[in-house]
Amino acid sequence: MRAVVYKSTGSRYVVKNSKGYFQSVRLKGKFKIDAITSTNPIAVGDQVEVENEDDIESAIITEIFERKNYINRISPHNKNQHHIVASNLDQSLLFATIKEPKTSLGFIDRFLITSEAYQVPAIIVFNKVDVLKKKDQDYLDNVRAIYESIGYKIFLVSVRDKKGLVDLVNTLQNKVTLLSGHSGVGKSTFINFLFPDLQLKTQDVSGWSGKGMHTTTFAEMFDLPMGGQIIDTPGIREMGLVNMNKNELAHFFPEMRSIMNHCQFNNCVHINEPGCAIKNAVNENKISEERYISYLNIIDTLNVKGY
Repeated sequence: MRAVVYKSTGSRYVVKNSKGYFQSVRLKGKFKIDAITSTNPIAVGDQVEVENEDDIESAIITEIFERKNYINRISPHNKNQHHIVASNLDQSLLFATIKEPKTSLGFIDRFLITSEAYQVPAIIVFNKVDVLKKKDQDYLDNVRAIYESIGYKIFLVSVRDKKGLVDLVNTLQNKVTLLSGHSGVGKSTFINFLFPDLQLKTQDVSGWSGKGMHTTTFAEMFDLPMGGQIIDTPGIREMGLVNMNKNELAHFFPEMRSIMNHCQFNNCVHINEPGCAIKNAVNENKISEERYISYLNIIDTLNVKGY
């Protein structure tokens, strides 16, 4: 019977089908010897075939169906492998904060690039707007303008004060949404708002480092009462890009993609080449300098193999 993977703990899975949830489902042995390039053969959101579904203790996954899409990242444990965060998504939602902790524009851009690469519409949620002072608010206004001008949907919220959440919640209805972000940005607090009885563990930002503490260990899917699902993910400190080469990076910047065909050279990587339409657009303030700097920084991190 076909089922959807709701939780993965590495070796065991929770799946759900029309009969309900099945705990501690395991993989059939063949998956362990197949040529799988990711560190996890099965991801939350996968549609799978389950045998012996009437017997929870002996239920096994015998087949994984083709994925519509997925979000992945470089494995934090092995830089030569990638880890699939979640699959079969309608949209991705990145929680970010201007302070306590601060989410860098570089991290935001890497998340957006990954979403663009796998054709998953991305939304940015800036949380903790209630703690911002005038200087912080001015910075947020500038950042918001950058991403809205590109076409990204932005929400400004205070989950703690339950402000700005109505429109955000409506955006989740009847869709499968990946929730991601650094630890400490308020994802778990938001999920507890959606599911008051769930009471996911939350933790304050580390005082000495200014970084969030990990509170979610494994990715997990939850059914929304108004229809749709959200997938909660462990807090991510870095968003390593997978299988990305220097010549294609600009394709995943929407504002660059729309004009890059006007560059003088077909193989332009938009750094030192003459007649570069993207550099000209930056000089004319048609592309934000912040996004271009982020592009250059990411180019520098891609090694000679393009990973």
